[in-house]
Amino acid sequence: MNIPPRTPGRTRLGVMGGTFDPIHHGHLVAASEVAAVFDLDEVVFVPTGEPWQKADQEVSDAEHRYLMTVVATASNPRFTVSRVDVDRKGPTYTIDTLRDLHTQRPEAELFFITGADAMAEILTWRGAEELWRLARFVGVTRPGHVLSAPVGSESVSLLNVPAMAISSTDCRARVAAGKPVWYLVPDGVVQYINKYGLYRGSACVEPPGHLAPPSCAGRTPAAEPSASADTPEDPRSDPRSTA
Repeated sequence: MNIPPRTPGRTRLGVMGGTFDPIHHGHLVAASEVAAVFDLDEVVFVPTGEPWQKADQEVSDAEHRYLMTVVATASNPRFTVSRVDVDRKGPTYTIDTLRDLHTQRPEAELFFITGADAMAEILTWRGAEELWRLARFVGVTRPGHVLSAPVGSESVSLLNVPAMAISSTDCRARVAAGKPVWYLVPDGVVQYINKYGLYRGSACVEPPGHLAPPSCAGRTPAAEPSASADTPEDPRSDPRSTA
C-alpha cells in the first residue's frame, strides 16, 4: 500500500462521509484504523443531508443522524463532526463536500474515507478529475474482499478493516425486531435510539430543537438526491454512479 510522506507545515485531515443511520463501531474502527495507518491528525465525520440513492427508502431525520454521530465520536479527541452536508440546501455531491472542507481548512491535506465497493464507481462521480486534486481516497473493506483501485487513479489506497462486517442496515433491522444492538453501536447511540424511538416505525419524536409536524414518524422519507451514503455499508457516491 502506497502511503504518501507528510508535507511539512500541513495537517492531515481524514473525511468520513456517510448516512450514519445509525453510526456503528464499523465506522469508528475504520476511521481509527485509517488515522493510524496514514498518520492523520484528525478525522471529521460528515453525515449526509438527503442521500439520493435512498430516495425509495425511509431515512432518519438528518438532525438525529448528526447528533448520534456527535455522541459516538465524543470520546475520541481526534474525531470531530461537520454539519457541512446537513446544512447545505439541495442535492449535494462528494465534490461539494471536499470543496467546502478545502475552503474551511486550506492548510489540510484531505484523505476521503469510503467503502471500497464505492471505489469501483469513483470514476463516474461528478467532478471525478477534481476529486483527485482535492483529496487522497482510502477505500476500506472487510478482510477477504478482493477489490482493485480504479485504473489511472494514483490517489487511491485500499485497507482491510475487520469490523467492516457490521452494517447500519442490520442494526436498524435488529432494533425494529426488538433485538439488542449493544456492542454493535456505541452505548450512547443505543441510548439515543431508545430515547427517540428510532427504527421502530411508530415513533413521533423530533430531534432536539425541532418542532414535530402534525403527522410524523421517527424516520422521514428521503426526497432530494444527495451524494452521500453510508460508509462502509452504503458507500458515499454520486448520481452518475450505478449504486
